[in-house]
Amino acid sequence: MSSRPEQMCATLQAMFPDNGTIFVDLDLVSMEVDPADLLVVATELRDNKATRFVQLTDLCGVDYSTYGESEWSTDNEKGASFSRAVDASSMGTLTFNTGIDLPDIGRPRFDAVTHLLSIEHNVRLRIHCTAENDDLPVVPSLTSIWAGAEWFEREAFDLYGILFEGHSDLRRLLTDYGFNGHPFRKDFPLIGNVEMRYDPIKQRVVYEPVSIEPRVLVPRVIREDSRYLTGEDAAEENDSNA
Repeated sequence: MSSRPEQMCATLQAMFPDNGTIFVDLDLVSMEVDPADLLVVATELRDNKATRFVQLTDLCGVDYSTYGESEWSTDNEKGASFSRAVDASSMGTLTFNTGIDLPDIGRPRFDAVTHLLSIEHNVRLRIHCTAENDDLPVVPSLTSIWAGAEWFEREAFDLYGILFEGHSDLRRLLTDYGFNGHPFRKDFPLIGNVEMRYDPIKQRVVYEPVSIEPRVLVPRVIREDSRYLTGEDAAEENDSNA
C-alpha cells in the first residue's frame, strides 16, 4: 500500500502533467514551479479538494551560489584542521573577502522555498520557485493566497534580498534600518559592512565602516611546561632554578 506522500505525488502528477519535477522526498512531496505559474498553481493547490493545502507553514530563501562545496573537506593530511581556515577553499563561512567571484553553477542563484500542509490529507508539500535574475531576484508574493506568508517573505527579503512582487509591506524584519546588504547571502562578509555605536555627542546611534581586522586566530600551544614534569625531569628543573 502506498504512503500518503506517494498518493499525493500521483495526484499532483495527474493535475500538472507537464511538470516533471514532482517527486517524493523522504516524508513529503517536492515540486518546482516557474514564477509565471506560481499564483495559479498555488491557488489550485489550496482550493482543489484532492489537495487542500490550506496552511502555509514556512517560506524561506536559498542561495545556491556555493551549493555542493565544502569548506572542510580534504583528501590529504596536509589540509587538516587550522590550515583549511587560513587557506579557505570555498566562499563559505570563513571568508572575510567582500569581492568574491562566485562560481558559475549553471542555474539561477536564488530560490524561494515554500512548505505547505494539507490538514485534510495529512501530507506536506515543498515548492521551489526560482528567481531568474540573480542581480534582481523577483518572485510573486503568496500573501494573496496565504496571509501567513507576509512575515516569511519579509524575512527572505531581509536575509537574501529576494523581492516578492505584490507584497504590500516588503521591508526589513530582522536587521536594523541602517543595515547594508543581506546577511544570509554566501558572499556577505563575516565582519559585515558597517558597525554601529552610540555617539554621546550626537546623542544617537551612528554607523561607521567596520574597524575589525580580519584574521583567523591561531591557538597557542605550550610545548614545554615544568608544571607537568615528574620524576628526574622535575628534579633537574628544580636544580636549574635553584
